Amino acid sequence: MSDTASDTPAALWIAHVAVTDPEAYGRYAAIATEAIAAHGGVFLARGGRYRQMEGRDRPRNVVARFPSFEAAVACYESPRYQEALSHARGASERDLVIVEEAAPA
Repeated sequence: MSDTASDTPAALWIAHVAVTDPEAYGRYAAIATEAIAAHGGVFLARGGRYRQMEGRDRPRNVVARFPSFEAAVACYESPRYQEALSHARGASERDLVIVEEAAPA
């Protein structure tokens, strides 16, 4: 899917997380939610039902869509998101990748 206003491909954050400190991770999630919204991000999946088919199982899976790859990277690099990350470090094991969406066929 792309941003209809500019036809720029949207981008996804795909995160796989094992939370080790729920209290600290809750602080991360609250601040990260603000940072993501401020960069035009919306959640498509957030810790819902899943089935691990391959690779390492991490029970929290999150997908957020941003209007562009640049917006997704800018969010990650923003001071507000970096503040959020300070709560996630040591409170979780995480993998996060930013992927540009493919154009519709």
